[in-house]
Amino acid sequence: MICYFLALVLFVMGLYCLVAKKNIIKKIIGVTITEYSINLFLILIGYRRGGIAPITLRGMDPGEVAAKGVDPLPQALVLTSIVIGLGVLALMVAMCLRLYEKYKTFDMSEINRLRG
Repeated sequence: MICYFLALVLFVMGLYCLVAKKNIIKKIIGVTITEYSINLFLILIGYRRGGIAPITLRGMDPGEVAAKGVDPLPQALVLTSIVIGLGVLALMVAMCLRLYEKYKTFDMSEINRLRG
C-alpha cells in the first residue's frame, strides 16, 4: 500500500513542476517525473507477492500458471511507454533548444512577453 502512495506522491510532484514552474527545463523534468510515476504504478498493478514469471512455468496446466504467474501485460505496457517517453523527451529537448536559440531564455513568462 505504501508503494501506491509513493507513486501518487511522485505524480503530484510532477504535476506541481508542470503547473507552478516557469522554467522550461523544470517543466520537462516534471513531465519525466510524471511519466515515471505512471510507469511505477503500472508495474505495481501487475505485481504479485511470490509470483513467478509466466515463461518459467512451462508444462504446467493453465490454472496453475494463472495462480502462480505474474501478469506480463503491465510490464509490456511499461516497456512500450519507456520507449515512447524517450522519443517525447528528445522532442521536448529539441523544442526547448530552438526556443532558447530564438529568445535566449528558458523562462516562459519572458518568452510570452517577448513574443508580441
